[in-house]
Amino acid sequence: MRGWWLEIAGLVLPVACGGCGRPRSELCPPCRAELSESGPRRILPRPVPAGLPRVHAAAPYDGAVRAALLAHKERGALGLAKPLGAALAGAVEAAAVSCGAPGADPLLLVPVPSSRRAVRARGHDPTRRIALAAARRLRQSGRPARVVSVLRQGRAVADQSALDARGRFENLAGALEVVAGGARLLAAGRVVLVDDLMTTGASLTEAARAVAAVRPVHPPFTAHGRPGGRTEPWIDRIPLPAPSSTPAAQPAAVVAGSPSSFAINRN
Repeated sequence: MRGWWLEIAGLVLPVACGGCGRPRSELCPPCRAELSESGPRRILPRPVPAGLPRVHAAAPYDGAVRAALLAHKERGALGLAKPLGAALAGAVEAAAVSCGAPGADPLLLVPVPSSRRAVRARGHDPTRRIALAAARRLRQSGRPARVVSVLRQGRAVADQSALDARGRFENLAGALEVVAGGARLLAAGRVVLVDDLMTTGASLTEAARAVAAVRPVHPPFTAHGRPGGRTEPWIDRIPLPAPSSTPAAQPAAVVAGSPSSFAINRN
């Protein structure tokens, strides 16, 4: 219910820019430009965890990008999903191109799930909402895409914010699973893991493991907003011939934002 109230409030209350606070603009032109000025790029955390898919970030997680992601995620500025999703769509397309997926191939965007407790507290699932906006943007550009929410937390996990890199990996190890019936969807084509931010890469690595557990694939690639954020995964849904004659589709990962201190691989 809280999500509906947030959307209604956005229609009747004064709006301030989610990036800089400028009045009467949900995201002003200068802040909107920050989402796209650096362009999507490959990023790598240091150290690089084993099993991390190829990750593309939409933008660095600082300045207006950081402010907009936090306003959408924590303060219910739901209208920011559209510009954030547009930036994420660029990272998804870059990931698809790097993995050799033709423009006509449909993509499945698979969000990294938040805990049920976090979704209840926020009143919405921010990563899924941005993924939905990204899928709409991709379809408008002619790329078949849809969101497939097949991942869930199979056990309780601690809040990651207070944990170091090792603690994050131990906290998430084996925590994600594919829902019943999800394997059939994943077998249909290319997967793109999606997240809003990447820090250590623990969430994307665990998401890739969960996908691989039900469908033999190469490590997924990810898309991220800006360098220094979380990745959001995606699967490309190319209809496959008989399993015996089809090579495993290669997943990727994308994120809306990533720390500016991350190593950037331009290859």
